[in-house]
Amino acid sequence: MIVKTSFSLFCFTLNNTVYISYIFFMKELTLIIPAKFESESLPVFLNDIKNLNVKKKIVLDKNDTKTINSIKQFEEIDILFQEVQGYGSALIEGIKETDTKYFCIINADGSMDPNDVIKMYERITTKELDFIFASRYEKPLGGSDDDDVVTLIGNYFFTKIGNIFFSLKISDILFTFVMGNTSKFNKLNIKSRDFTFCVEFPIRAKRDGMIYETMPSYERSRIGGKKKVNPIVDGSLILIKMFKMFLFK
Repeated sequence: MIVKTSFSLFCFTLNNTVYISYIFFMKELTLIIPAKFESESLPVFLNDIKNLNVKKKIVLDKNDTKTINSIKQFEEIDILFQEVQGYGSALIEGIKETDTKYFCIINADGSMDPNDVIKMYERITTKELDFIFASRYEKPLGGSDDDDVVTLIGNYFFTKIGNIFFSLKISDILFTFVMGNTSKFNKLNIKSRDFTFCVEFPIRAKRDGMIYETMPSYERSRIGGKKKVNPIVDGSLILIKMFKMFLFK
């Protein structure tokens, strides 16, 4: 199969690092940035990624005026007001409204390293993958400045369930730093509107025979704001979701 691609040699600075390399022309990529109550983090994060030659779609609630007002000075971004509440809803609606071949889910809090977007894009296009899942637990390059004992144990537990009961080949099921083919994602018909999206996505991708890989990523500390995940409540919902998906295929 002959694949036509466009390369570009360029120099740019991202997070105080200068990049000079051949990479794919990334105009076929849209960053999906869920930004609920991220007025503190989002402006800083958008400034960090201003040199990334990609589309940027911010997904948030229309009533979150504090976050909306915090990014008024930024140009060349798309703002999408989600119709249904929830983390999963923001991602599903954002990807549905994406017109590029590829999308990348990346949080507004700055914890996901935008330098990895370039690596993910190179890999997904050269290897003709459907999805790439980033992992904090792939060594030696993976790691986290944000994990605590509860989240570490919880993620290990849910990842093991995914690997054993659903034959997933991933090492970090709850880290939704993912790049993928937009049309392939929309075919998955994901229903989860909350944080259970994190497990439904890879399970459905596996069941539908999608081609995916993982790659290491280092999770940074949040720029600001608070975590949206409640370990007890959301952990229970995730466990119930996985149980239902195992029983009702």
